[in-house]
Amino acid sequence: LPAQKRPAFYALRRGAWRDYLTLLHPPYTVWHLSYVVLGAAAAPVFRPDRLGWAFLAFFLGVGLSSHALDELHGRPLKTGIPSSVLWGIAAASAAGAVAIGVYGAATVSPSIWPFVIFGVFILGAYTLEWFGGWFHTDFWFAFAWGAFPCATAYWASAVSFNLGAGALAAACFGLSLAQRKLSAQARLLRRKVARAEGVIEFQDGARSRIDETWLLAVPEAALKILAPTVALLAAGWLLLRLQ
Repeated sequence: LPAQKRPAFYALRRGAWRDYLTLLHPPYTVWHLSYVVLGAAAAPVFRPDRLGWAFLAFFLGVGLSSHALDELHGRPLKTGIPSSVLWGIAAASAAGAVAIGVYGAATVSPSIWPFVIFGVFILGAYTLEWFGGWFHTDFWFAFAWGAFPCATAYWASAVSFNLGAGALAAACFGLSLAQRKLSAQARLLRRKVARAEGVIEFQDGARSRIDETWLLAVPEAALKILAPTVALLAAGWLLLRLQ
């Protein structure tokens, strides 16, 4: 790794438009939006219009608002985006997501209201670490950014739930939990560790040096594989429904 480590494997060189693209966390945003597609595509009746609205709402809420708030909280991506701009992105995107939810509750079913309310709550509770960070945990990450998008998109299309939908939401929870576990080590090494050194000795007497590159290799390789794989899974399921 270079002396000045990138804060994430997908982070671009700092400056101008590159900071805004980095802010999106592209592989992770695509990953979590794939759960929206999976939920909508699994519904008994496929409704492309409702998928479109749900996809846009989660893009605004997760891809933009949540990530802007996260960058305001300690600048983990080290972007040069002014705080006022980040607040503007967060507020406008959250408002847009809520507006879509309100529209859905008014035109589809009032039963969508609990999803809207929870979405607003968890956006602040997780990202801004309300209640002493009680919601800023692996469980709530996996629930809010994995199971919740899938369940919301399914409900918006079907206005009902069943065991199959529950199993699918649970699978999205598991995938997000795996993502969280893998990315936690990568974030630690890239953002907080100044140096990592050691030696691994094998049973045959061979020795291999351990450093940051070695420690990052497996979790980041897994993340780079899983992100497009989940997106392809969602795309494949969507294409099958469109046939």
